Amino acid sequence: MHTTEASVEQLKNLYKELEWEMHRNILPFWMNQAVDLEDGGFLGQITYYGTAVNNSKKGSVLNARILWTFSAAYNLTGRPEYLDYARRAYSYFSENFIDKQNGGCVWSVTAKGEIANGRKQIYAQAFAIYALSEFYLADGDKEAIFQAIDIYNLIEKHAFDAVNNGYIEALSQTWQPLADLRLSEKDANEPKSMNTHLHLLEAYTRLFSIWKDDDLGNKLFNLIKIHTEKIFSDANGHFNLFFDMEWGVKSKHYSFGHDIEGAWLIMEATRVLGINKVVENAEQLAVRMANVTLQEGIAADGSLYNEGEAGVVTDTDRHWWPQAEAIVGFINAFEISGNDKFIHAASRVWDFIKSHLQHPSGEWWWLVNNEYQPDQSQDLAGEWKCPYHNTRCCIEAMKRISRYSANNHPELLNSLSEKN
Repeated sequence: MHTTEASVEQLKNLYKELEWEMHRNILPFWMNQAVDLEDGGFLGQITYYGTAVNNSKKGSVLNARILWTFSAAYNLTGRPEYLDYARRAYSYFSENFIDKQNGGCVWSVTAKGEIANGRKQIYAQAFAIYALSEFYLADGDKEAIFQAIDIYNLIEKHAFDAVNNGYIEALSQTWQPLADLRLSEKDANEPKSMNTHLHLLEAYTRLFSIWKDDDLGNKLFNLIKIHTEKIFSDANGHFNLFFDMEWGVKSKHYSFGHDIEGAWLIMEATRVLGINKVVENAEQLAVRMANVTLQEGIAADGSLYNEGEAGVVTDTDRHWWPQAEAIVGFINAFEISGNDKFIHAASRVWDFIKSHLQHPSGEWWWLVNNEYQPDQSQDLAGEWKCPYHNTRCCIEAMKRISRYSANNHPELLNSLSEKN
């Protein structure tokens, strides 16, 4: 694998700047501005202006993502302050979101920790598994991994479609059928979605890396096949988004951010399983999807558009999380292919983030429009605005650049290890 000196320098700069971003900007925001000193855990909502919203509900997805973030940051760096915040997040999540009567995690609680919405959204169950598994690696608390396994078993018991394969979107607090299955108001009310399956894949991958259960391994392998055989469209190189019970496609648009995110998450799943032929297929898929993203989803300024349909961009907003996932997905494609264009693409996305998405608080704007104006109605922290995508971008990019350097440029690895 030959990489130009300019590309090696780009990798070095990416590593150091993303490391700085995580330690000096993103995580300090959540440690210094998002802690709920009155009711415990973390605040449920912080506005665009940095103002905490009193008595706001707290979402399980946000709190699971905070738990994952600090656990993963500690697992990468060993910094004790990150473990302290991971323990704070775990204590609150375990006490308030885990449904002691029915199992699984509830959707939301009040500011005082009482159940506000007890529905069992499978997307939220997936993030609970993901976070609890990561926390177990950080802290060694066996209760956390037991909770993750319990939720996995409940998903398989209640949400798996044994007739048509795949997982339904949501159930009631007592795991009974629901009429409204939507994850959010903007989503289609269909029984199956790409988004939920993608995050089940992510969660089962992390759980299997710890708990080498044969049934879990089979379920993870099945999720890989679902993505490659039912969700991925070979005709256009994108993921379809919504489906009926029999996997009939119920949507026409696609999400550039989910495409590039899914490309590297499928790759991670195959690496954890370690089946060589599956790994090879996933590598081909990851590079193909990265190429399609480059060709169709990248703006002239290097950023990633939000959505498209039939080869045309239909939403030109630049949301924060697709930019983060693009950096990881492009570096992942470079690792596989050795093509320097993917390093250049990742660097351009990072340059866009620095120019247009960094908020003075240390967090990132939710989105900017095509004229680079931020949407002032969107939160800095809230049910969906979290530290998971941008912190994970930093962590995964640093891991991949270190791995590449160790194998190909040990002199670069030495420079990355220097104190900054």
